[in-house]
Amino acid sequence: MLKDCKWSEDRSYESNSSNEPIEFYLNGLLNSKSYDLLLGYFSSSAINLLSQGFAAFISNGGNMRLVINHILSEKDKIALERGENKKYDSPFDLTDLSSLSSTLNDYDQHFFECLSYLISKKRIQIKVIRPKGSNGIAHYKKGVFSDGTESVGYEGSCNFTSYGLIQNLESFMTFLSWENDISGKFIKKTTKKINNFFDETDKSVDYLSSNEIETAIQERFKTGKKIEDLIVQEEELIRKKIDINQNPKYKKILQKYEDHIRLIRKTPRIPNNGKAREYQVEAYDKWCANDFKGVFAMATGTGKTFTALNCLLNEYNKTKRYRAVIVVPTTALVNQWEEECLNFNFKFVTKVSSKEKWEKDIGIGITHSKFIENSFIIIVTYASFPRNKFQSYFKDLPDDTILIADEAHNIGSPNISKTLSSIKLQKRIGLSATPDRNYDEVGNKSINDFFNDSFPFIYSFTMKQALDNKWLCDYEYIPHLVELTEDEMNKYKKLTAQLVRMGCMGESNFDSSRKEKCKMKSLERKRIIHKASNKLNVYKEILENEFLKRGNLKYSLIYVPEGKEIDIDIEDYLEETEEDFKLIDEYTRIVSGFDEKVSQFTSKTNNREYILNAFEKGEIDTLVSMKCLDEGVDVPRSELAIFCASTGNPRQFIQRRGRVLRKHKDKSIATIHDLVVIPKINKNTYTSDERNLIISELKRVIDFSKLSKNESETHKILKDLIILYDINLEEFI
Repeated sequence: MLKDCKWSEDRSYESNSSNEPIEFYLNGLLNSKSYDLLLGYFSSSAINLLSQGFAAFISNGGNMRLVINHILSEKDKIALERGENKKYDSPFDLTDLSSLSSTLNDYDQHFFECLSYLISKKRIQIKVIRPKGSNGIAHYKKGVFSDGTESVGYEGSCNFTSYGLIQNLESFMTFLSWENDISGKFIKKTTKKINNFFDETDKSVDYLSSNEIETAIQERFKTGKKIEDLIVQEEELIRKKIDINQNPKYKKILQKYEDHIRLIRKTPRIPNNGKAREYQVEAYDKWCANDFKGVFAMATGTGKTFTALNCLLNEYNKTKRYRAVIVVPTTALVNQWEEECLNFNFKFVTKVSSKEKWEKDIGIGITHSKFIENSFIIIVTYASFPRNKFQSYFKDLPDDTILIADEAHNIGSPNISKTLSSIKLQKRIGLSATPDRNYDEVGNKSINDFFNDSFPFIYSFTMKQALDNKWLCDYEYIPHLVELTEDEMNKYKKLTAQLVRMGCMGESNFDSSRKEKCKMKSLERKRIIHKASNKLNVYKEILENEFLKRGNLKYSLIYVPEGKEIDIDIEDYLEETEEDFKLIDEYTRIVSGFDEKVSQFTSKTNNREYILNAFEKGEIDTLVSMKCLDEGVDVPRSELAIFCASTGNPRQFIQRRGRVLRKHKDKSIATIHDLVVIPKINKNTYTSDERNLIISELKRVIDFSKLSKNESETHKILKDLIILYDINLEEFI
């Protein structure tokens, strides 16, 4: 905080004195949340000091308001360049950044890269002014640092020379808000002047658009660097300056700052020094109150990963160490979680999967934890978690290690649940948009017991809440009725009759052998719905209409129906069968007839990251997938989805909807087309099998439509159907 800093006793700073300007700027930048700067004009000497500490200011969550004079005319440049012996520094010409960037030194380049980062994150406001008439060049040098409670202002000389601020006799006075009335009045007056510039109520200047400058800076200095990269770059520049500087006082100041940067680099924190959302704070509090156990039932896209890592961060802040095992369904999620951990500055991450060599790292970490207070995060797939090799290390982890189970419904699967009784770790977090395991009471009990939780769980954040709070984007939902052929309906009825004879309908208390037979027969019947032949015709019509309306199929996701459903949960088995690939190829050929920029996204796809990046950039218009976009793949740019799979599994369609509803700056609304299978309509009569089929599909349709922006349109589409089959829609709402 600014009040805790050591400021010069006489409140003045001057180059080559006991109170170096660099010390003032570093105190301000390292302890502020906002910085208002009236710079006058850009030049190398004018920004020399700001380039030291700027990245740390950004890392601390800093926001900036900058008032500058835009040098537009040759006359202005000449006026600035006049001076005794022409020693005044030439201004940077912001109208020609292309030429400018080739003349910048490393410190100037760093400053502009930091500026570009702030612009990209919308954390800087720039106001460009030009004095009216004969008032001359706007030649300010004053500013105000603020930490949210206290402020420090300064005002000084404007003789920026080509030797820079450090070598030149740079001097200024400072004003501390908590000190006296004079200081308070100066800060208030300066802040008011800046406010007047941004409100454009100061009539002594003309106001110019900053869009051109901001765009030019972003385009010319857009390096893709994260704040962590800028911090590293700043550390290197500081070290370089320490090595060449001969001033002991100045060198000592920089060494102190270098130590501060090293602390920043190794300390975990919320990305971009942001803060958790209110509901994420609430989730942590409820987890603590439930003896550090519980399930976060949060809609896809609402920040489950962030919420869990925020819990880990809060625990770190208590003990100054972090220890966690994160269990995830897929290798894609292993990499995704690693990236999120690194964003929180959790450095010591080990990945465990069939594709990683991990034993040595874990072994060393466990050995060290017995003697020192070390930190670690282990990310492991559900496939690797129960295996003896991993369990032999897992059992020796320290007791304060937090177990985080992503897509926690997997905890209830037979392969995982058999290991639960041997787990000694008591701090546990389960994450899932749909914790309930469909038709699996045994698995659900395992989940509830393990997390000491049950429906509605210690914390839930529904999709309705997410949509209402604008954490997800709005969507339109369009169901398309697909009739079974007469032959398909006859097969469906035949299998239903067999299920009745086997005693599979409406019963649940039967032995495992009969349960297995019933499941296989149900899957056989389900495949008739999945592979309904008329789906292809409806699918073509949707593509044709969307192509005619949009002129392309950009940012589209196609979910192909499963060929042969495997007799285990979809999250446990994401590899497609040979029959699946035939269907994927068929649906891909159809979409390529409208738009050739299409790519498949399957378990065999090796260059996944490249494909997702190309999709994000619009280089690939459409992704065709079956199961691999269900869990662990973020595609926020997607805005059109076609669900050709008729899934009755709530988890599956909720996850798929969540994929396309993720927010993106260029997306205002998403569109979901859903192929809904119904019997061939006979207006004179219907059977109970036909009615039950419609009811099973309607559960999904109503769930989708009730949160959409066009719910009434869905009801119109269904109107004739629900009247014909005597269905009360209120039962589903």
